[in-house]
Amino acid sequence: MIKKNNWKGWLYLAPVIILMAVFTFYPLISSFSIAFMKGYDLMTQSNEGFTFDNFGIVLGLTPVNPEASPDKWAYMTDVVQYAIPNTLIITFVTVPLSIVIALAIAVGLNSIPKFQKIFQTVFFLPYVTNAIAVGMVFAVLFDYRGIINFIIGQMGSPWIDQGAPTWKAMIALCIYIIWGSLPFKILIFLSGLAGIDKQYYDAAKIDSAGKFKTLMNVTVPLLSPQILYVMITSFIGAFKEYDSVVGLLGKSGTDASNNMYTVVYYIYDSISTDNVHYASAAAVLLFLVILAFTGLQFWVSKKRVHY
Repeated sequence: MIKKNNWKGWLYLAPVIILMAVFTFYPLISSFSIAFMKGYDLMTQSNEGFTFDNFGIVLGLTPVNPEASPDKWAYMTDVVQYAIPNTLIITFVTVPLSIVIALAIAVGLNSIPKFQKIFQTVFFLPYVTNAIAVGMVFAVLFDYRGIINFIIGQMGSPWIDQGAPTWKAMIALCIYIIWGSLPFKILIFLSGLAGIDKQYYDAAKIDSAGKFKTLMNVTVPLLSPQILYVMITSFIGAFKEYDSVVGLLGKSGTDASNNMYTVVYYIYDSISTDNVHYASAAAVLLFLVILAFTGLQFWVSKKRVHY
């Protein structure tokens, strides 16, 4: 009977399988193959053969034009000079800070059950708001005539406008990313807190444990599965950061936006300039980095996550 009804299961799954095949599996396979094609032309679907040079060109190790003199102008340096450092800074600054802040907010909301739903709705609003629209609001806040400059008393000193120093643009960008990433993390932590048995907190009170010790010795260990999930998804999202850069800095060609290149920003930029083979090579490299880093997180978490 089970074997006879197998076709019904495949029939129900067929729409999802077809959509995944067209919009997920085919683009993945195509990107991997294009990454190893020399001189790939998107319009004609033609190429000049198999090569590893695309990866070397993206990393600035291989000259773009081998026939040209090997001076600094023959090499592509945007990825190594801007994209990789900026992506790493964004990842290792915004992810830990956002997790700590989200955990603190979730614990605080969990302690005031009467107003929890109201505040939960307020904190969740950024998650359902368009990232580009929010980026435009933050761009106004960090404008040289904006409220941020007014508060700190530096009117006329730009943060994200033309001529702004890179470190100021990075601060504004990290604040925007952290603010926008909090709602999802808070929701996950609140769901985890709801599943913690109250007897653990009662035992901590009997042992006269303070709030901080209770947090570190009871709440955090029991929330370790949720923390691991949030950490992995947050690192993956941070490595792929793009919409926040466009939303806050735009593509106006200002000094700040040029210096705020990220890896995914470079990928989209390469596609728009018909350098799909370079974009595919960068995407493959980014995929391998994310895969390795995710595997490392799982390996480290084996002794620290309690289910």
